[in-house]
Formats: sequence, structure tokens, C-alpha cells
Amino acid sequence: MKPILFIDFDGTLCHDRFWRSIDADSFEKIQNFLFGENKSIVNEWMRGIHSSEHINQLISKELNIPFENVWDIFVTDCENMNISSDVLNRIENLKKNFYTILITDNMDCFTRFTVPALKLNSFFDLIINSFDNKKFKNDNDGDIFLQIVKERGSKIEDSILMDNSKGACATFSELGGMTRFVTSDEPLAFWLENLENELVKS
Repeated sequence: MKPILFIDFDGTLCHDRFWRSIDADSFEKIQNFLFGENKSIVNEWMRGIHSSEHINQLISKELNIPFENVWDIFVTDCENMNISSDVLNRIENLKKNFYTILITDNMDCFTRFTVPALKLNSFFDLIINSFDNKKFKNDNDGDIFLQIVKERGSKIEDSILMDNSKGACATFSELGGMTRFVTSDEPLAFWLENLENELVKS
């Protein structure tokens, strides 16, 4: 069986923000309100407790902006997340050697809007979103990774995680897997090319 290549989404595959198309003042207020003052709500959103509609209703009320305006911007931004086509093509090419799995601590909007709009299912063999399975990558010492590896008949020792989270990389390493820590100096494209070169040498 093939080894597994796990790839994170936010900060790894994509760097775009929600509501980025709204005016600068409103964007800053949303960031402060949601990701500053109400981080617990964001975590609950990623665990499937709140819907995107509910979150946008909170923002509409907080900013005194009509819900439809906030919602339309939100959905459009989710559907137009920018991902390098070169990176996606590299991931698709690696399917010959790996099970490619996108694993993300994310919201319902990712599954509902981003995945279909960007046709991410055609580049990954499997997409795991915390909203859908109510579990973060680091929960229970990363048992989600072990579960997936077992289901695929693969080995954690042969698996690779590419992620911009030090915590996720540490958890995966402790399980026995290999990690590639994604940074601005060593982005996902760097690590994918590096992996391709390793495969050529072997």
C-alpha cells in the first residue's frame, strides 16, 4: 500500500482570509471581534457547533451591516480562495506515489463552498475537515492520523505531514511520522518539489 501525504490547508496550501473583500475598516473589526475577542466561538465553529450562517449573523449584528451583504462577501471569498495551480498539479502528480490527503481544522464553509468551487476533490484522494468529524488534528494525541493510516492499510512511519502548525508537526512526529514544517521561507511548493526530487533519486 502507498504511504500517505497529509497536507494542511490554512497557512499551508492557502493564505487567504474570510471577508477579505469587505472594506478595510470592517475587515479589521471582524478580525478583532471574531478572532480576537471570541476565539472560543471560532473553535466551536470548527468543531461543528456553529454554522457559517450563525457566525455571519453575529458579525452582521456587531458591525450593523445587513446580513445579506456580509454573507454574500463571505461566500464569494470562500469560493475564490487563491491556491497556486502549480502546487495543485504537483500534489496531483504525487498521487502515483502517495495517498494525498488534505487534513484541516476548518469550518463548514470549507466543505460547502471552497472544496467544490476549487474542485479540490480532484487533487486529493481524501479531504478531512474538523467541522465534519468534530475532531481537531491534535485531539487525543493525533489519533485522527492513526485512524486514517489504519483505514488505508498504510504505516505512520512512511507518512508525511506538511503543515505550518508547530503543534500539529510535533504531534505527528511523536506518532512516528515524518514532518515538513511550512514557513514563508520554506513554503509548501518548496517541500513538494523537495519530495519530488527525493522520489527521482530513489
